Amino acid sequence: MKNIAVIGAGTMGNGIAHTFAQKGFQVNLIDISEKSLEKGMATITTNLDRMVAKETISESDKNATLSNIKTFTSTEEGVKNVDLVVEAATENVDLKLKIFQQLSEITAENVILATNTSSISITQIAAVTNRADKVIGMHFMNPVPIMKLVEIIRGYNTSDEVTKTIMDLSVTLGKVPVEVNDYPGFVANRILMPMINESIETLYNGVAGVQEIDTVMKLGMAHPMGPLQLADFIGLDVCLSILNVMYDGFKNPKYAPCPLLVNMVMAGKLGVKSGEGFYDYSESKKAEKVSKSFQ
Repeated sequence: MKNIAVIGAGTMGNGIAHTFAQKGFQVNLIDISEKSLEKGMATITTNLDRMVAKETISESDKNATLSNIKTFTSTEEGVKNVDLVVEAATENVDLKLKIFQQLSEITAENVILATNTSSISITQIAAVTNRADKVIGMHFMNPVPIMKLVEIIRGYNTSDEVTKTIMDLSVTLGKVPVEVNDYPGFVANRILMPMINESIETLYNGVAGVQEIDTVMKLGMAHPMGPLQLADFIGLDVCLSILNVMYDGFKNPKYAPCPLLVNMVMAGKLGVKSGEGFYDYSESKKAEKVSKSFQ
């Protein structure tokens, strides 16, 4: 595998493109928005500059990585002559099904189709394609260039050969792949999201404030970041989407999203991406990250 297409130039997509390109793969980064592509490439450049400053890579390494990435607003053009497509679009089941149905029609039949979904069924996605055996989950962690873990999720029909290929590819990227089976939330989010949701419930019920809850988890459980701050970085809309997938999939009330989370998403308070979530990320408050009162 040398030629990779990545669909979606957002946080995860540009990180995935960066990671492949830095390892010498030719990457086609695809997004329907030219502005998103420009922003994605700017993020990759900034992250590479940071690595140069830390002397983890050289200036020539940076230039080589950037030269390995081409951008496209046309999916059909972007997936020509690739060996693997990694979809990293918004965590929306209808959108992903539409993308995979299109990919099934416009890519060669030997092309592996992977999704970076953090919770949606690989089997469901594969069902809209003409190659269920070649559809697999490749769930990277954020920030992709730094985090080692990749969850490799087998759909019901994913072949052993494709699974091995993607596991080996992940090792080539310098990652640690972990094979898991296709159930809502997989492993990472099945465990993480109920913890985040319970933290929001704890805030909602007035047990403690934002900073107090995060401090307890950081100092008491040795977490590098508190669950409410982590939710802000993930995106509260993404957290809500994942919880809804698990709630719908398991029909178990323990996965039902907290009303406070639902209200915040409806109000557009999505965390870092919107400038405010459980913490304030506006320019005037960025240094302080002042928590807002929810009581």
